[in-house]
Amino acid sequence: MRADAGRSRWSTTRRSALFGGLCLCCLPTLGRSAEGFDLQEVGPGIFIRRGPDAEATPENDDAIANIGFIVGDRSVLVTESGGSLADGAWLRAEIRKRTDKPISHVVLTHVHPDHCFGAAAFAEDKPVYVGHHALRAALDARGEYYRGRLVEILGADRAGSVVYPTLEVTDGAEVDLGGRAVRFAAHGAAHTNCDLSMRDSASGILFPADLLFVTRIPSLDGSLVGWLKEADRLRAMRATKAVPGHGPRLVDVAPALDDLTRYLTILRDETRKAIVADVPIEKAVRTVAQSERDRWVLFDTYNGRNVTQAFKELEWE
Repeated sequence: MRADAGRSRWSTTRRSALFGGLCLCCLPTLGRSAEGFDLQEVGPGIFIRRGPDAEATPENDDAIANIGFIVGDRSVLVTESGGSLADGAWLRAEIRKRTDKPISHVVLTHVHPDHCFGAAAFAEDKPVYVGHHALRAALDARGEYYRGRLVEILGADRAGSVVYPTLEVTDGAEVDLGGRAVRFAAHGAAHTNCDLSMRDSASGILFPADLLFVTRIPSLDGSLVGWLKEADRLRAMRATKAVPGHGPRLVDVAPALDDLTRYLTILRDETRKAIVADVPIEKAVRTVAQSERDRWVLFDTYNGRNVTQAFKELEWE
């Protein structure tokens, strides 16, 4: 493919691609009255709320991600802080209904607001905020933009604020909650450029965050090729059960990763074919990966953005 043609095709969609890269996922249409909006124990001392497959609205407080907490003998670790100050406050209140143990750690799995804008709700607990080593830079680049969008939707009093990690994981790390260790892994660019996964030693359950979408279509904001590589890394961890970033509270790892990688592989291969055939990106966003439409919720909302991101990455291979 000629470089000039690639630049022309990219420039016509640059605004769309930039918006896709800053999507609010990555924002949440179901309110808190939705059926199933509660915490359930998916393993000993592990409580998870399933977020609805929806976008951000004033009614749902951007509470779309799967969030929860792990209770050790000494303290509590928050697996995801929630999508807003209001969502984080809800989670903190739910924790306090179940245990008075100190909240020692709050995990910020990546930069998207539905996973990290509840963090300020835990400030009085003075926890260690755990994040990927690249998260600080990502929050510097996007945090205030995300906050502005949340303020528009939820209002300033419910939106939340940017909170930075105080424990930055460069490769791996481990924290002891008393009787159970939680092990962290920093991943290469995939869903985003700052994805953090973790695994609970007591149950063996994997928490891949948004490296694993189930039911809801994956949202590409990092590297398509990298995501497929990191999916293989998740497989190599040999966990049998996982709490995905979006989808059911607890899933079988193998079939869930199979579904994810099927979509990502089709997205990669069909995007490459479109680039080789010099298909305009405006056509590609309407045609690439359409065989997957009936397999994913919010397909029409995100697939076009994913194709745009894939073009941006793959046209320079």
